Amino acid sequence: MRPAAGEVLHFSEDPTIEVFVPHVAATAVEPAAYVWAVGHDRAPDYWFPRQCPRAMAWVGPGTTTADQFRIIGEGSGTRVHAVEYGWLEAIRTVELYAYRLPAADFAPHDAAVVATTEVRPLGPPKRVGDLFALHAEAGIQLRVLPNLHEFWDAVVASTLKFSGIRLRNALPRAD
Repeated sequence: MRPAAGEVLHFSEDPTIEVFVPHVAATAVEPAAYVWAVGHDRAPDYWFPRQCPRAMAWVGPGTTTADQFRIIGEGSGTRVHAVEYGWLEAIRTVELYAYRLPAADFAPHDAAVVATTEVRPLGPPKRVGDLFALHAEAGIQLRVLPNLHEFWDAVVASTLKFSGIRLRNALPRAD
């Protein structure tokens, strides 16, 4: 589930959104109101239930072979997503929808794109379907761990590119 040319996507568990209205996210570090969406490369970051904590790492231009093999694995592709065991059932059963939005209404903002005005979807939302199958089809490892913190610590100390979403929802660090 990736956007077509001229589109960006917004993923939601709500299939009834008719207009996206800019808002200040609860976790925002700046007070600007945005409508958030993602392009092709970052769409896989959102193939999860909204509240699911996930740690993601992928090969970038500055990634060393040693870090790639140590964290992703030798011959295991170029990207890995990690979640905790407690989220498996939610990943399996969530009804996630992708809204196609006009890319022209958005501007780059960090790893995402944002709009500062209301945005209407280009059509009805599409049910995303099997999130495990999406990962497999995209060649993205989906790793299941008892706790994300050790993996996350290794990723952020590496030369891999990375993103952590909803990590505040992860289990506490193991002692």
